[in-house]
Amino acid sequence: SACRAGRCCRSLHVNEDNGRFVLLAVLIVLYLLCGAAVFSAIERPSELRAHGRWNRAVANFSQAFNISLRDLDSLLRDYEAAVAAGIRVDSLRPRWDFTGAFYFVGTVVSTIGFGMTTPVTVAGKVFLIFYGLLGCAATILFFNLFLERIITLLAVVMKAIRLRRLRNSGLLPPGICRDFAASSLPGWKPSVYYVMLILGLSALVISCCASAMYTPVEGWAYLDSLYYCFVTFSTIGFGDLVSSQSAAYEYQSLYRLANFLFILLGVCCIYSLFNVISIVIKQVLNWMLCKMSCLCCQRCNKPNAFLGRRNAIRPGSRVRRSRFARTADSEGPCDSDTEGRRLSGEMISMKDLAASSKVSLALMQKQLSESANGYPRTVCGSRQNGFSGGVGALGIMNNRLAETSGSR
Repeated sequence: SACRAGRCCRSLHVNEDNGRFVLLAVLIVLYLLCGAAVFSAIERPSELRAHGRWNRAVANFSQAFNISLRDLDSLLRDYEAAVAAGIRVDSLRPRWDFTGAFYFVGTVVSTIGFGMTTPVTVAGKVFLIFYGLLGCAATILFFNLFLERIITLLAVVMKAIRLRRLRNSGLLPPGICRDFAASSLPGWKPSVYYVMLILGLSALVISCCASAMYTPVEGWAYLDSLYYCFVTFSTIGFGDLVSSQSAAYEYQSLYRLANFLFILLGVCCIYSLFNVISIVIKQVLNWMLCKMSCLCCQRCNKPNAFLGRRNAIRPGSRVRRSRFARTADSEGPCDSDTEGRRLSGEMISMKDLAASSKVSLALMQKQLSESANGYPRTVCGSRQNGFSGGVGALGIMNNRLAETSGSR
């Protein structure tokens, strides 16, 4: 058993990014399987009933008008081709006039892709390939820039709220000027959970307001309008419900402008929310990898495979860290409260003991300094949050946010 445990522990000595990638891939496959099982159980009976109703309707029509099923099927196929070309029984607005084409290119560059309007000519399909390549890239860049600015705005607002709370709690003397108080938190970043909550509430408010507009104008139920908002704002774009497709509306120009603004704001908020949720998912993956490594290393009595020798006693293992202070004498980055805990019964070396004593002495000096001055002097430096080297939206989130421990 010891040999098997040793082999298991050696197998966990892999690159942490690769381990996270494999674990995420496995979880996504399981998520897809569960989703397929749920949707199949919910939607399959309705599909079977719809097939039965359609077959009975076709048979009754064939008998009533003395038309063969083969001729009727041929007519239905021609109708399906006409629908694909944009010809409907109901009166709809033209698909390829300037306003219709503008709506189409908006769904292309935003990657929504409803499918209500598609090019049918060879020239249109070829042009779409090159047009979408550049347009989608530019729009994704716009979403990233929007994400950067909204995170900056949230950071400024939450930092001001934090300074006010510190001043009201007496940790900051009332005579300190605003500039000095702001400079006392140079590296402070908002909690990712607060940002996720604010973005989620913003997306919910936009969806509810847009649904209140779509329900009377398009004639949808309010729940269907909420469903359309999520499908559109998340750029899924099924195409079963599409706004602004009728030939005419009351206050048509105002409605189409409001529709465009709601879609733009909704897509930006949901895109930002998805990227914040991805950070939380990555935290969960890191926690799962750490637990898996700890369980294996407990069996073979070896250091943690992913954390290496970061199991020396640290202030976070026994003493709660200050939320916004860190001594300058301590070495290495600020770690979460769980990273410094030792396994029960594990021996420590003299080197670890000396390092622990040095950190404990520095922590005591920091606490004495805070007690004497009445407020923290320094700020925790940058955290090693596992997002270094991120690109795209995660790179922006890495510059604007820090992963937070459960204590924040």
